[in-house]
Parts: sequence; structure tokens; C-alpha cells
Amino acid sequence: MRVRETLLMLQTSNFDALSPALAQALTGRGYSSLTPIQEAVLDPAHAGRDLRLFSQTGSGKTVAIGLVLAPALELVAKQRAITPHPGMAAPAAIIIAPTRELAAQIARELTWLFLPFGGTVCAVTGGTSVGQELFALRHSPLVVVGTPGRLLDHLERGAIDASQMSAVILDEADQMLDMGFREDLETILGKMPAERRTHLVAATFSREVRTLAGRYQKDAVAVEGTTLGEANQDITHVAHLVRPEERDAAIVNLLLLHPGERALVFVRTREGAADLADYLADAGFSALSLSGELEQRERTRTVAAFRNGKVTTLVATDVAARGLDIADVGRVIHADPPGDAETFVHRSGRTGRAGRKGKSVMVVPPNAREYVNRLYRGAGIKPTWAPAPTPEDVLREADLRLSNDLEAPFIAEGVAEGAAEGTADRAAQNAQKERFLSLAESLLGKIEPVKLVATLLGRIEHRGPAEPQPVTPMMPPSAPVARAPHHPSHPSHAKGLRSPQRGGTADPGAFVAFQVTWGGRHGADARRLLALVCRRGGIQSDQVGTILIGDFVSSVEVASPVAAAFAQLASKPDARDPRVRIRQIDAAMAEEQSQKPSARPKARKTVGGGDEPPKRWGARSMAR
Repeated sequence: MRVRETLLMLQTSNFDALSPALAQALTGRGYSSLTPIQEAVLDPAHAGRDLRLFSQTGSGKTVAIGLVLAPALELVAKQRAITPHPGMAAPAAIIIAPTRELAAQIARELTWLFLPFGGTVCAVTGGTSVGQELFALRHSPLVVVGTPGRLLDHLERGAIDASQMSAVILDEADQMLDMGFREDLETILGKMPAERRTHLVAATFSREVRTLAGRYQKDAVAVEGTTLGEANQDITHVAHLVRPEERDAAIVNLLLLHPGERALVFVRTREGAADLADYLADAGFSALSLSGELEQRERTRTVAAFRNGKVTTLVATDVAARGLDIADVGRVIHADPPGDAETFVHRSGRTGRAGRKGKSVMVVPPNAREYVNRLYRGAGIKPTWAPAPTPEDVLREADLRLSNDLEAPFIAEGVAEGAAEGTADRAAQNAQKERFLSLAESLLGKIEPVKLVATLLGRIEHRGPAEPQPVTPMMPPSAPVARAPHHPSHPSHAKGLRSPQRGGTADPGAFVAFQVTWGGRHGADARRLLALVCRRGGIQSDQVGTILIGDFVSSVEVASPVAAAFAQLASKPDARDPRVRIRQIDAAMAEEQSQKPSARPKARKTVGGGDEPPKRWGARSMAR
């Protein structure tokens, strides 16, 4: 970065409280300001106190940890530059993390942050070479980051001397307790000097974590980057009711809506991760699985492939929900609902990180609907319930995407200013442009334009790597969403239809659900949808109940006394909205079912006696 640009960033940033070395590291990394949690830890009132850091995932907690440790570490680094420490690890700080991935991610982040003042960081985790770790520890790192078991091994063998340690940080302490590390944590903390700082970091704090904090922290203060329990406002939450046997088909369609987007899919079990990743790979997606059964080297390669974009879909167990910090994960898909609200928060937090927008999509079997509603309430989230995308939705989105791409400039003129090869690039682009224009003119002279375009469209795979799969549209009859606004003066376009309760709204228990093939991705909102159904079906606004807006398909409830007349009127073709169809949801589902093959593969029994949906149905045909 140029000196002038660096100085300008420093002048406009909130780095005043930082040392020059830290400011240099942050600006060199592209930071122009600190996040709320990073600013909060710098409050002078917190100096010398034990901290409990509360903040949503993706809010910059790892850098906040570094800012907490940095002042003491800079002093130690200066001392050791004058008087080097003998060849044994005597870290000034130890950070304990629940998983290998999180430990490695913390070590990566702190390495660049501490580099300007010579602070070194070493990671020690299970599944890696002990010999290589011993070699790194003999270079006396200032900070050691590790998983509980491996840290304890090195402490007990004498490879780490904790006598000079001034701070210990427990990151994701709730997860470590859930994973059964309580005894290891207590043993590790018992080996630390009594005069130290003990900091805890988490997105949420359970009762068990508060008990642990009360035992080991002194004069602790809570530091909140975001209000405790506050949902990440950069993440949009959507839930789809999907029949268990159609789960994988729904996931294929969800991925096809954005085929180039990086997606993280969560499942409950290792076997489920491997099965779903294989299914998606057979379908044509670039997909791999990540779970605890993989060797560390293979896990590292898998995460690296996902990080650099060689793999765009990663199917993971909850081991990846802690510490998997990948930029630009566009969406998280919960193929299996998580076990609790905290796990849900950590899963969803893999997207919408550091100010980016993201989407968390839950695939919900009908019998888990109430459980998932409680899960959302526990996480403080109000999701949008919508039907899962159908093949029609997928193809419509693909056509729109292609249309937008074709409307873009044919070939970008020139290249970035200052590029040495700019002249050659422009010449090559112009030559290609002239060649394509000449070929297009020749083809148009031989083939009728409409037929030519149709032929070309048939030869490109603009829909994505796989064929979309049939999914039955399902809407929960009583999803917890706001009802449509009441507009008593809204005009009716058909005479003779009256409100079932004169002067009031309809009985909330007497409604019939209708599907509308118009969603938020194409301009639908509650107000516009209300106006459309009232006009098409000749009813008044107080005869409309719950309105649910999906990406491509929405649903409305119509009061039972007028539902039959509404269905008859709304089903007629409409010149103003010829593509929007309105059907009763039960009828729509029946029509979808009648179009499916009658012979479906049977579910096979699992070892536990339950039914497992067929994993391979349609996969090979999709790949073709």
C-alpha cells in the first residue's frame, strides 16, 4: 500500500488508541475502521480486568482478542529482542479453542496482526505432527493457540512453560464444555500462574460457561460488541417445509438458484455429510464433505479448496460451525435442523461476516416445524417461511440470470490502467470481438434469428451444473409471521362478496391457503400481493389472513366463506398479470404429485430402525 494511502486511512480511522505497529498491521490488511467489539475492548475502563466478550459471529472477535493481548505482548517482544529466551516455549499468552479449524484460524489472524512488532504465534492441535509442533515451540513463540487435549499434552511433557504467561483466553468456552473438555480445561487452568488475566469469548453464554467464568475470573467485566442475543442483521433467514424424501432435491434446487455462489451445507452426522456430498458431486456440483472422521491433512486440504474456490459447496457436520472463517460464503443451508439455538447461531454465522450480506436457509421436515419455530425464537430470529424452490423457479431464475448477462457489454473495452500488458490485451479483445461479430452476421444470413437464438440457448448450460428436481410446494398453515395490513377502504372488483364478519376481520381459524406464483425476487411484497389477490379474486382486504412472501412463490390465506368464489375468479387468466397463477395450495400439491412418476424408490431401514430417504434417486440422470 502506498504511504499516502496508508496515512489517509490512519487519519480517517478509529485507530487512535492503537500502537503504530498495530495500526500498520490493520491498514496493511485493508482495515479502515474497527468493528464495535474491537472498539469496545479498547475502553480504558477495561484495562487490567478479566473480560467476557459477547458478540455475534463474524463481528471480528479474533482481532479483538489480539487487541486485548497486544500491549503486553509488544513489551515482551521488545524484552526478548534484547535478551532472547532459551529454546523452550514460554508464551506470554495461551488461547484455548474447541476445534482444530478454530485454533488454526485464530493463529492465522494473530500472525499478521502481531507481525509488525515481532510477535510470533504457534498452533498446536490434535491430528497434527507432534514433532513439527515441538520444533515450532522450541522457537519460543509469544502466543500458543491450541485445542485442550494437545495443549495439555505439551504442558505435561514440559514442552510449554506456563510460568511467564500473563493471559489465557478461552474461545467458544460453551462448545468446549459441550464437547466434554471440562476436566482438561480445569487441569490446564490449574497449571497457569495465579496472577494472570483470564478472558472468555463467545457469541452466547450458557449457564455452564457463567459457572466456569465465576470460578476462574476475577473482577470480570462484560464487553458487548452487539447486544447479547441480538441476531446478525446482515443475515436473512428463510425456512422451507420439505418432505423428508425430497430433502436432497430441495438442496439441489437451492444450490441451482446461485450456482456460482460459495455455500456451506450442515448435516447432523458424518455419514450424512459424506452421503450428501457424494450425491451433490454425482449431480455435477463441486462438493466435498468435512467432518471429524477425516484426517487432519485431508481436513486442511478440504477447507483450503473451499477457501480458494476450487470447491463451491462444502457439506459439514457441526465441527465446522466453530472457527470456519471463509470469506464470501453466500449462504448456509441447514439440511438437518441444528440441535439447539446456540449451534444454530454458530452455523448461520458462517455467512454474513464482517459486514457482508448472507442468507441462512433451513430445510424443515413437517414433523419438525414446531421444534424449528422454538429454535428460531430461542435465537431471537423471525424467519420468512416459503415453499422450497421448484424446477420452474430454478429455470426462471436461470433465464433471468442469462438475460442480465447478455444485456451486459459484449466485451469490456481495455484493461486496468497501468497494466504493462494493457495494449496487447486490448488488441486481443478487439480481434475476438470482430471475429464474433463477423460470425454472428454470417449465421444471421443463413438462419432465422429466433431459431438461431433458440438453438444457441439449447446448447448452453445456463441453468447450472444439474437438472432441477421436483419438490412439493408446502406452506405451514400457521407460520409465525405478521398478517397482511388491514385496509378497510380497499376496493373490491367483484360485487356480492362481503366480509364474513360485518365491521370486522374474519375468524382467524377459518381460512383457506392459496399459492401465488409471484415472490420477493420479482417485486412482491405484502402490500402489492394484497392488492393483487383482492383484484383477481374480487375480495376485500379484511377477508385476507396471513401473507407469506417467498423468493419465487408466495401464499395467502382467504376467509373460508368466500374461498370458493375467490378460487373461481382468481383462477381465470388475467391480462395484467398473465404469468401469475393463483391456486389453492392443496390443489397445487395434488397437481404436482400427479405429474411425478408413480414408481418411487422405497426408503431403506437404517441400523437404528428408522426410515432413511433414498440418497441416489435421480442423481445419475441429473448428471447426464
